[in-house]
Amino acid sequence: MTWNRGTGTGAHCKRPADRPLRRPRPKPTRTKAEGCERICGLAQKIYTHTLPNGLVLVAEAMDWLESAAFTLLLPAGCSHDPSQRRGLSNLTCDLLQRGCGSRNSREFLEALERLGADHSASVSGAHMSFGAAVLSENLPATLALYADMTLRPHLPSDQLDEARLVCLQELRALEDDLAHKVMQLLRQQHYPDPWGRSAQGVETEVEQITHGDVTQFFQRQLVPRGAILSVAGKIAWPQLKEQVEQLFAAWSDRPVAQTSEVASLGKYRHIEHDSSQTHLGIAFPSVPYGDPDYYQARGAVGILSDGMSSRLFTRVREERGLCYSVYASCHSLKGRGSVLCYAGTSTERAQETLDVTLAELVRLRDGVESAELDRLKARIKSGLIMQQESSASRSHSMASDWYFLGRVQTLDALSRIIQDLSCDSINQYLRQHAPSQFTIVTVGAQKLEVPVGIS
Repeated sequence: MTWNRGTGTGAHCKRPADRPLRRPRPKPTRTKAEGCERICGLAQKIYTHTLPNGLVLVAEAMDWLESAAFTLLLPAGCSHDPSQRRGLSNLTCDLLQRGCGSRNSREFLEALERLGADHSASVSGAHMSFGAAVLSENLPATLALYADMTLRPHLPSDQLDEARLVCLQELRALEDDLAHKVMQLLRQQHYPDPWGRSAQGVETEVEQITHGDVTQFFQRQLVPRGAILSVAGKIAWPQLKEQVEQLFAAWSDRPVAQTSEVASLGKYRHIEHDSSQTHLGIAFPSVPYGDPDYYQARGAVGILSDGMSSRLFTRVREERGLCYSVYASCHSLKGRGSVLCYAGTSTERAQETLDVTLAELVRLRDGVESAELDRLKARIKSGLIMQQESSASRSHSMASDWYFLGRVQTLDALSRIIQDLSCDSINQYLRQHAPSQFTIVTVGAQKLEVPVGIS
């Protein structure tokens, strides 16, 4: 999890079933010290432009790289799935990649392969997201392919069943990944519907989706207003701006229906599963990314869960040997946020793991110590340096910034925020926002007892 995000609503990677495996790209050879000089010695060159139809283009020139990457966020996430059609956005995402413009499905994928594009697609609660990283000279051709996919997809009806099968396989794979499943269930339990939905949807509803459902969803939700195109790497801004205007000028704006919400489900849910393992999910309210106190909250959660010196790892896993995995992370939606925690353990140790983990979360209100904060700051600074080495990571960060903040936050500004964090500021935040109002989900052989007096 990157320091300044902790965002998303269960986004997951998708690729068409016939997409071949790709060779790993060589890693950058620049040292951390050289990367730090880049951050400290050069002002970031960030550009923004809004097209008349509402599409926002944000870009950062990273002239020391040979690559360029983009992230395209479309306002077509699973929170917009109609009732009785949960999973529609996920299926639409798959079908969008099965041919566009003058290319069929195979030709579209082959074009991306020839360009050397390391590409991905995902669906979250708010967005359908596409991204690719390429050598900088191949960026214009890659953007043109995705403009065709966005404006002129084939959405082939004869491939609907194949796309549906891919989505159903993702759903059924959750039964073999209970750690992932419990966190999906936790978001559904904790957030009001539709904000906690799983992008994969519900099997019986995915089976009922028609081609007409897909085309209606595409026409209703894939609109430029609310869409964000973020580009980072070795770019020339005037040429990029001109190309994007040409590629997306014909994208007509349409109004999008507002989403209504239903109250969250409750405080504890157990899913019985015949297994020797038990998976625990714990959530409690926090502030979202964009809130003035977000970095205080993120600092507190970092002390809980960033690295092998963090409290959860040390006190739950190492000292007591209660579980094989434990972590906590910030999670943001627009206008609301939470801290989500996970622990995986054996059936015999599940109750004690829940008790001790909750006790550590409650104990956070007693405050953090300077040694803990110093270790956390060192980890954050290393992470910022590495982010500056990745055009793909930076394009994703900028898109997220624009969605949550309406602006792009520079790494220098973020570095200053981190440097200004103190035990006093974090402890003041914890006095006002002590962990409480826990939502708990367990998956395993036995239902657990929720300790009294933790709220």
